Amino acid sequence: MASDQDRTPGGLPDLPPRLLQSARSIDGGARWTREWRELLAGRLDAWNLVLDLRHGQPVWAGRCAVVVPVVRRDGNDPAEAVLKLTIPHDEAVPEPDALELWDGTGAVRLLAASRPDFALLLDRLDGDHSLMDVPLDETPEPWGRVLRRLSIPAGDSAPWAAFPHLASDAERWTDTLPARWHELGEPFPRWLMESALEVCQSRGIVGRRSERDVLVHSDLHYGNLLPSSRGQLREFTAIDPKPVLGDAEYALAPMLWNRLSELDAADPAGHLRAHSTALAAAAGLDAGLGRGWTVVREVRNALSYLAHGRPGDAQRSLWVASSVLGRTLDGLPPVGELPVL
Repeated sequence: MASDQDRTPGGLPDLPPRLLQSARSIDGGARWTREWRELLAGRLDAWNLVLDLRHGQPVWAGRCAVVVPVVRRDGNDPAEAVLKLTIPHDEAVPEPDALELWDGTGAVRLLAASRPDFALLLDRLDGDHSLMDVPLDETPEPWGRVLRRLSIPAGDSAPWAAFPHLASDAERWTDTLPARWHELGEPFPRWLMESALEVCQSRGIVGRRSERDVLVHSDLHYGNLLPSSRGQLREFTAIDPKPVLGDAEYALAPMLWNRLSELDAADPAGHLRAHSTALAAAAGLDAGLGRGWTVVREVRNALSYLAHGRPGDAQRSLWVASSVLGRTLDGLPPVGELPVL
């Protein structure tokens, strides 16, 4: 355990280079990187925490948040936890609401939240391992168990109003996706755009069945599933939710656009479809709807990547979107040459 002297600003850790770089692409991110030490020190004091870092030990970080191991001193026995500090952005606003509703079932337990600061105090999991450490073809069962636990039916109390609704988004995408496609010079075949629009139209306000709506962790990929207890790779707990309301099948796509290099080199598209089917079966999902939402999400991603001058990432999204439909687009690089997420 680190000593109390680490609570002084001079003893606070540095932000990892990856987060410093990605922060530049987020509105207000550069300012946040300059001010985050004061925010960290303030939360340590307010929640009676001490850092639990060895000298020189790096902190955990993603694209828009840093996670610092701490020890709570508000009880008879010190308790391990982590302090998560997020660069303020819209997707992060409902995270504490989702964690409160899950209450430690399937997702990491929320211990305290300072919403104005985008600061969360969470149970500590095994941050050195994840579902990434499990062989690809063995991941459907643990992923499916977690998704079943997270898929709680939508309610009508105040916390539920915080979440974006897929039906409303799908209605909007019916107009915005083809408009963006035209603006970018129709960069992929019409049939793929129409496949995405068909899902948006059928799952929009008119076509949806609201009684099936659940709370969805929309970023449930391998790296966001950590072992529930240290030293084991059987049971996992979700972290870093990007919550939405709607079809549980919306959660499938991040498990398909990661780890592409591990697909069978002889038939990567076939392996991807088989993996999609296995994931859906393990989670009790409609496999066809899971593929449909994957197409929507990857078409949206491809258009966004192209608009931001990232053609390689767009090619990866187009490969996934077309391959899950069994119609892999011509002219794309081999899977092994696509950028890795």
